[in-house]
Amino acid sequence: MALPDDPSAVAWRLEVEDFDADPEEFLGLVRALREQVPADAVRALVIGEWGEAYERPLPVQTLVEAAGEWTGLRALFLADLTYEQCEISWLVHGDITPLLAACPSLEVLWLRGAQSLRLEPVRHTGLRELRFESGGLPAEVVRAVGACELPALHRLDLWLGRKDYGGDAIAEDLAGVFAGAGLPALRHLAVCNAEIADAVAAAVATAPVVPRLEALDLSMGTLTDEGAKALLAGQPLTHLTHLDLHHNYLSEEAAAAVVAALPGVRVDLSDPQVAEDYDGTVYRYTAVGE
Repeated sequence: MALPDDPSAVAWRLEVEDFDADPEEFLGLVRALREQVPADAVRALVIGEWGEAYERPLPVQTLVEAAGEWTGLRALFLADLTYEQCEISWLVHGDITPLLAACPSLEVLWLRGAQSLRLEPVRHTGLRELRFESGGLPAEVVRAVGACELPALHRLDLWLGRKDYGGDAIAEDLAGVFAGAGLPALRHLAVCNAEIADAVAAAVATAPVVPRLEALDLSMGTLTDEGAKALLAGQPLTHLTHLDLHHNYLSEEAAAAVVAALPGVRVDLSDPQVAEDYDGTVYRYTAVGE
């Protein structure tokens, strides 16, 4: 492995070339990184294909064991795969709680996919960004995030997804997040890609965490005029710098009403969608599903 002049200035990517590679091949990449790169120089790590990611869980324990040496690790992206490698809803994870415990200095954690994903409520004083990208985020993970103590967290992204891809959360499961008791530094909140976007908007209307936010993201979901009306009928949102509602199902009248109600707020209403009607049944889709 040829090292850059400053190995701490790059993000190290671990990925096997073949989707059906033997598990030992990925473990060998981890060993090579541990042996050839100074441990304190591993600041950012991206995990790509680890081999049969559609049915074999990401080997979290291997990363946990290495994390004891990677004391400088600050950013971690788990399962950075494209749909050509594996559909987002097929990516298999497991319990990521031990990884957070093993990386007390971690500041950024992004994760793609949520099949079999588990998380226990934790206290982590270093984390500043936490992002779950999924076509269906399990309700138990949503509740666990809300029960965590993350005093430094500035940004939280939850892609709720669709029920038929494992996104079984309802608005009540977001109570902990919306209360914000464990998230005192939160300034950017995304609860997006949601099949339950209207219910989320209604809950946001009275959520205690909202007054401290600078940016609110309810995009990529199935937001309709009903949700927009509930959002505007709730607490003031004029303190926001940015409200992201792109990929929505709003009428032109509802979209105009949102803009008119929030002067000075940068409102993104791009990529409007049109519901599909098949034999009297109306279908609306999140931006990301399978």
